Amino acid sequence: MRNHMAAGWFYSPQQVQRYLATRAESLKPPRTKLRDPIRVLRDLDRHQWLMFSVGFVGWTWDSFDFSTVSLCVTEIAAEFNTTNSAVSWGITITLMLRSVGALVFGSLADRYGGKWIMIINLFLFIVLELASGFARSLPQFLGVRALYGIAMGGLYGPAAATALEDLPYDARGLLSGLFQQGYALGYVLAAVFYRALVPTTTYGWRSLFWFGAAPPIFIIAFRWWLPETNASQVMKAERESTMAQRLGTEVNAIASTRAWMKDVQASLRENWFLFIYMIVLMTGFNSCSHGSTDLYPTFLKNQVELGPTETTVITVVGQIGALLGGVTVGYVSTFFGRRLSMIFCCFIGGAILPAYIFPRTLSLIASAFFLQFFVGGVWGPIPIHLSELSPPVLRSTAVGLTYQLGNLASSAAATIEATIGERFPLPPKNGLKRYDYGKVIAIFMAAVWVYMLVFLFLGPEMTQEERTEYAATADQIEKMRKDGVNLATIGAERAKLATLGDELPESEKPSDVEHIE
Repeated sequence: MRNHMAAGWFYSPQQVQRYLATRAESLKPPRTKLRDPIRVLRDLDRHQWLMFSVGFVGWTWDSFDFSTVSLCVTEIAAEFNTTNSAVSWGITITLMLRSVGALVFGSLADRYGGKWIMIINLFLFIVLELASGFARSLPQFLGVRALYGIAMGGLYGPAAATALEDLPYDARGLLSGLFQQGYALGYVLAAVFYRALVPTTTYGWRSLFWFGAAPPIFIIAFRWWLPETNASQVMKAERESTMAQRLGTEVNAIASTRAWMKDVQASLRENWFLFIYMIVLMTGFNSCSHGSTDLYPTFLKNQVELGPTETTVITVVGQIGALLGGVTVGYVSTFFGRRLSMIFCCFIGGAILPAYIFPRTLSLIASAFFLQFFVGGVWGPIPIHLSELSPPVLRSTAVGLTYQLGNLASSAAATIEATIGERFPLPPKNGLKRYDYGKVIAIFMAAVWVYMLVFLFLGPEMTQEERTEYAATADQIEKMRKDGVNLATIGAERAKLATLGDELPESEKPSDVEHIE
């Protein structure tokens, strides 16, 4: 998305007034016909499916490893003889440090490519999941989860770029929704293996963490076998070719790094306010997902007094709803607009919130499905929406860092809910303290839905013209690749075209470069 600050360091008063006046109008659906999703998926070739698959399974297992703590809060608290709220710091501290990993590993991925960064993070998952299972005290456990937060934060940006960058434009909304719901699938798998391992094995909750260390070995092998994304290879070749034309000589590693840093500085200068908006938006989205799921198993076990099987069934059905919602809303967002699709989910999600926490029977299965359908639905377009807002030179960093800084801002959601819930005690049963967690979840989620709705309405997205241009560029690169043109050659040709564009007289250059709808 093109972004221009007419006042130099900020938008001019005229830009701000014009922008605010067009918020309602900008929700008008794009002029794009609704395509059969099966035909959309048939547009993908083998390379695109493989790249999407490895990004998806990496993000899915990232979610699995994170969800093990929220599912085992009561068991860990019992073993370490502490409170649920103390153990919930294992969730909070992980969320807090994910932004560190996003900054460090996202920057490295933008500079050197996401393949090896993704492999490094997956290796760290293996080590830290094993270490979590061997922790002998709560401080040890929290220390390991803090390190895990750094590794987890470093994976999202490279995994999203790997999965989505090479896709045809019409498939990006649909598969963005599917990719994001790898988080829901990871939660479902964690819930299933929680039921299979925690109540039935000698080592209880520890066995779930040890099991979580195994699949990343196979994901590493999968990613090792595949190349960097076509988009990143073309962008690297284009940057180096542009630098070579300027210098009149071959570009070495130092010159290439300097060229990248120059592009980064320009992008930060031109887009700093947009980055702040993305962080504010992601604070609401992460509060929505964590506020609705992290403490929900504890609510089911402690307040509703359901057993492990019933808790697992409700949790799994809810996350299946999230998976279906993410794919559905991600798909329609390409044709009805990203923001409009997400705003619709905010309205419906808020309306059905009472059904999520008031029943005390297994009717909660249906409630969890529909509430999580719209939680997953509002998340569905987010990976591609963030990618479209971000400048190409900082795409992995911007997507990963704004997502994870939103996580940082919302990191205390589970601890806040658990701590406030303990201020609303219920009559104990069999010597077990019980709290009204449902009331707290309801109040918290109502506020979050309103917050998200407001910032989605006020926020930007690509214009129809930019969508058309974006799609044409992606299709052209893919056509040249299929015609046998080398990716480095494609990048060099794009650099030449850009240079010719820079040499045009000012009167022949496009005058409207704002495009902040």
